Amino acid sequence: MFPFERYMKVCKGYVRNRARPEGCIAENYIAEEAVEFLAERLLSDKTIGIPKQRSKDCRHTSGAKISSIYGGEFKQAHLCVLQNTEEFSSYFLEHMEYLKATFPTFKKNKKWLKDEQNKTFADWVKKRVEEQLMIPENNISETVRWIAAGPCHEVAKFSSYIVDGVQFYTKLLDDVRACQNSGVYLEADTMVVASARDKNPKVCKLSFYGVVDEIWEMDYTRFMFPLFKCDWAESSKGVKVDDLGFTLVNLNRKGHLKDKFAIATSVHQIFYVQDPIDPMWSVALRGPQRDYDDLVYGEEAGDTPCDHQSCTDRMPSVENGEGEIGYVRAENEGILLNE
Repeated sequence: MFPFERYMKVCKGYVRNRARPEGCIAENYIAEEAVEFLAERLLSDKTIGIPKQRSKDCRHTSGAKISSIYGGEFKQAHLCVLQNTEEFSSYFLEHMEYLKATFPTFKKNKKWLKDEQNKTFADWVKKRVEEQLMIPENNISETVRWIAAGPCHEVAKFSSYIVDGVQFYTKLLDDVRACQNSGVYLEADTMVVASARDKNPKVCKLSFYGVVDEIWEMDYTRFMFPLFKCDWAESSKGVKVDDLGFTLVNLNRKGHLKDKFAIATSVHQIFYVQDPIDPMWSVALRGPQRDYDDLVYGEEAGDTPCDHQSCTDRMPSVENGEGEIGYVRAENEGILLNE
């Protein structure tokens, strides 16, 4: 069929009133041209359906409980914010040199210097930034200025929080819900000592497993930092790897009591499955994050790689006392069947 005849079929479909066919064709043609113009020129190219990119906002999903926090936990939370802010890395190096010059007898004791830095850095950096602000031409950023001044002692606590599209619950709320959203996992560079007398610890990357105890929102006037106060499992006696490669965690053995806080955006959500053999231990399973993009090498149809728990692909060998693999129970007699 020729193009003219095919287009006449389209125009015939515009007719709604057979008494006025020309008017129907003209009105529908103008309406179609207007819609195409708006779609190409004015409207955005986003289509209706599943979004290609999930929301990465951080917000609370429960009511706030305001508490006045003072003492050691408040200092731990403030130190956690300072350690995880890139603008303060140069101040940490400067403070370490200050401690070595002030206490020359402990300049080779790395553990003592690190402990002393954690105790005194918050007060030192506050005075240091105030001195720099007295200079007329200073390059102190707004982030350094407000964070160094310290947070408000009135802290908002929440029972649920969304971080980069992932829902987190506290352990207290998790116990009354059907879904488990309180397990957290963190990889961080930590100073490790061989014993209490070890004066030269080593810095290495460790894995921390725990549950969210409380969710704090630190108020720095211009900034709000969500923090997770976690009950971490002891790394030496509370975490182990079985023969199949699964990570087992004993949440009853709590450790890292002087470092309970973690930035909400730096942790990963994991799930704990109780070990059927030993109820004291739980298997830690890390699922894929729900805020990933289905893009691989710029292609939308690519397969998204997801991290999974590493394990062996075969069962371990089970040997009896004689060194041979047995497949028949030795305590039962065999039954012979006649063909």
